[in-house]
Amino acid sequence: MPELPDLQVFRGNLQKRFAGKTLQSFTIYNPKKLNTSEEKCKEMLEGQWLKSVKRHGKELYFEFSNKEVLGVHLMLKGQFVELPSDNLSDFILELQFEGGKGLAVADSMALARITLNPKTPTAPDALDYQFNVKYLQDKLQKNPGVPIKSFLIDQKIVRGIGNAYVDEILWEAKVSPFSHTDLLPDSVVRELHRQVKIVLKEGEEKIKILNPDIIAGEIRDFMKIHHPDKTHSPTGSEILVQKLNKRKTYYTKEQIDYLPVVTKPAKKIAVKKAVAKRATPAKKSVLDDLPF
Repeated sequence: MPELPDLQVFRGNLQKRFAGKTLQSFTIYNPKKLNTSEEKCKEMLEGQWLKSVKRHGKELYFEFSNKEVLGVHLMLKGQFVELPSDNLSDFILELQFEGGKGLAVADSMALARITLNPKTPTAPDALDYQFNVKYLQDKLQKNPGVPIKSFLIDQKIVRGIGNAYVDEILWEAKVSPFSHTDLLPDSVVRELHRQVKIVLKEGEEKIKILNPDIIAGEIRDFMKIHHPDKTHSPTGSEILVQKLNKRKTYYTKEQIDYLPVVTKPAKKIAVKKAVAKRATPAKKSVLDDLPF
């Protein structure tokens, strides 16, 4: 699934190629993936020129001259295809612009979502100023006992971080992915917040260097930890792989576990109850009945 750095680069390239062009035709091939009717989208978008392409979390918003917005969430396998193209399979959406240029969304799994005028999300984007240290501290305390990896990829808490980049962030911050949210010291929370910004921005820059014109796919070759072909971290520690909530997780023993301290219960000592034995009466002697 494309994550924030991938989508940042896609956004810039789509902006350069299509901004300012008038949309001539809107075609949806899978009506179930659209939150309204195709006729409504045609009415609102055809004849309008594309003003800008923006990224919000893991979605791209295509903003048109009449202020209508078309949101695209690629989900797991969705990808943008510039038209004309030899690849004409698995199309979900097709946008034809003036000058013979077009853009399609293809998805072999048919999971991609297309939304006309998507609702503004309440959770901040990972690169937004609203995602600050105080916000992170507050959310960590309000969600106690959650593995920190699961917390950071929850799009209802912070948008844009996915399964690959969260492993890189946690390794840089030296925090185990299994650490509990409410047990991170303040100094660790500050470093974690700092690494979120650094890792995501560096990821974007590295993608631009490796494939500056990319609008589809994922580039992960530069990743230090989340990489199936790498066995050791840059500092020489063995990379371990384990499932966390069904997600493949890469980490090393360099990362600190912030987990509840488990205290062993005191051993129970079996104490036998003392049983008072009834005294056995002495046997009568024949002498007891004599009168002396």
